[in-house]
Amino acid sequence: MRWIVGILINAIFFVALAGLFQDQFYLSGIGAAIGASVILSLLNIIVKPILILLTLPVTILSLGLFLFVINAITLSLTDRLMGDSLEISSFGMCLLFSILLSLCNIIVQNTVLREKG
Repeated sequence: MRWIVGILINAIFFVALAGLFQDQFYLSGIGAAIGASVILSLLNIIVKPILILLTLPVTILSLGLFLFVINAITLSLTDRLMGDSLEISSFGMCLLFSILLSLCNIIVQNTVLREKG
């Protein structure tokens, strides 16, 4: 259940940030946002751990900031897999979007999804 809520929250962030950056980020609709959120979630489960393991020395040297680059890579892969439904103009936009998405997820997890106990 928590995974589905996370998918929906990410889809809302996709729509909101696509509206904020209309020139650099195109999203065809809410269905595309949900699809992109599912694909990004699957890539985060499958590909992200492999990328983290392969880039561990760089991640340690950058004090973890390289994880934003890894998030941008998974977002860029999502863009490629979605085809024309999702278009991100550049890798820099992917990087900015991954930072903003991470910040939004931290805020939501600490306020809304906090487990009681």
